[in-house]
Amino acid sequence: MMPKFVCAVDVGTGSARAGILDVNGNLLGRVEHPILLNRPVGDHAEHDSEDIWKSVCIAVQGAILESGISPSDIAGISFDATCSLVVRDADGAPLTVSTSGENRWDTIVWLDHRALAEADECTASRHKVLEHLGGVMSPEMETPKLMWLKRHLPETWKKAGYFFDLADYLTWKATGSLARSQCTLTCKWAYLAHEEPGWLPDFFAAMGIADMLERGSLPKRASPVGTDVGALTQDAADALGLTTQCHVGAGLIDAYAGALGVLAGFAGDLSQIDRHLALIAGTSSCLMALSPEPISFSGGWGPYYGVALPDCWLSEGGQSVAGALLDHMIRWHGAVGEPNAALHKKITDRVMELRAGEGLDLAGRLHVLPDFHGNRSPLADPHAVGVISGLTLDTSFDSLCRLYWRTCVAIALGVRHILDALNDKGYAIDTMHVTGGHIKNPLLMELYADATGCTVVTSAAEDAVLLGTAMVAATAAGLYPDLPSACLAMKQGGHERQPNPDARRRFDRDYRIFLEMHAQRRVLDSL
Repeated sequence: MMPKFVCAVDVGTGSARAGILDVNGNLLGRVEHPILLNRPVGDHAEHDSEDIWKSVCIAVQGAILESGISPSDIAGISFDATCSLVVRDADGAPLTVSTSGENRWDTIVWLDHRALAEADECTASRHKVLEHLGGVMSPEMETPKLMWLKRHLPETWKKAGYFFDLADYLTWKATGSLARSQCTLTCKWAYLAHEEPGWLPDFFAAMGIADMLERGSLPKRASPVGTDVGALTQDAADALGLTTQCHVGAGLIDAYAGALGVLAGFAGDLSQIDRHLALIAGTSSCLMALSPEPISFSGGWGPYYGVALPDCWLSEGGQSVAGALLDHMIRWHGAVGEPNAALHKKITDRVMELRAGEGLDLAGRLHVLPDFHGNRSPLADPHAVGVISGLTLDTSFDSLCRLYWRTCVAIALGVRHILDALNDKGYAIDTMHVTGGHIKNPLLMELYADATGCTVVTSAAEDAVLLGTAMVAATAAGLYPDLPSACLAMKQGGHERQPNPDARRRFDRDYRIFLEMHAQRRVLDSL
């Protein structure tokens, strides 16, 4: 009998997660293992890719053990990961991207903003690739990071033999294949999947990295998501605890895996998909909107062709910090120590108690602009800064709870800001499908409905990101004839939450203030 199980691997900012799933999308085993993060100077963030691979292997072995499934029954594996940049030398060994000079730090993390100046230069070029980036190049993209690397670490550039997006690096470690995913190249490398050729060398020449494609061993064409890029090598199979009969699917960026996981039910009929949005909400937040035809919106990324579902366009908005901002507020306040799950619960429980007396007007004169790490969408301003209005001398625990609540409101209003920008350009979004760490935060889940006016659907999948990646693995393994078929067969249900109409007036007022604060910040910046 043909094997009927797949392995999905999700690498985030702080950990690697692995899951074993069956052909119906049921999660049978899941294990998580931490990864290292190096912060040598402000705005620099680095990974050790060998550490990531080791963590992946530990997580996969653990998930297999927990699932009770025989490795020989696992037919496919695929990887999703953050859009971090991995650099290797001509022999495939780690090559430093760090000002420390240590070769172990060979990966620039997605959230690293060292390349702000280079991103501004890309934007100033007004090249046509910017038409699919909302008109603005983000420092979170790979082009400005590579420009920074060539300028500031010229020896690394000279020695480089491979450039990978992190998901593609994991595919390479697993198979030895130099294939790159259509998702990673299109979304982060200025590759135009809807054109032939997809690479526009004049752009890279104008940015001073004309040799990027050759030096990085990048292919002429990207591989569609779910393409079978080969079986595991013996070394990789031994390290992962799998077999060389296990096939590897061209993967995708983590948020796009989440989009597949929650929007899979629309894969067979795209006629209504423009009403539905995937919100992958965690350390940062990504908002994924799909449509049968390309729709551009200012300050957003895309439209990208075929980066999640085939023959479908995707536009992405996002918040560079979301959950990370709540952590920051706790640390910044200084009253209660380092944030963890128990502390977040203690704060949210106290907010609920305070609201029982004060209602939605709790801390009503306290207002937050959440752009503490720039504004990814819809303003596309990486230089934007956060703002807090309405502070007092109160340093009690309750004052932290009030600030936490109003920061949650600001995060939700930022999502509404992006939704308005999408709908103004032709989407008709009235339903949000939410996955990620925020589903554990009752304040945010309430606000995503009440502050936006959308129906909010929480996936029944225990881990929707792993589910999306499992769909890719099942396609590569030949368990389904194509990715849409895998999506329809493996999709999970969801639980709906309707917005509270009584909250609308309060949050409409907050939204007017939110927009006015953006305008006032522009005035202050211009003085």
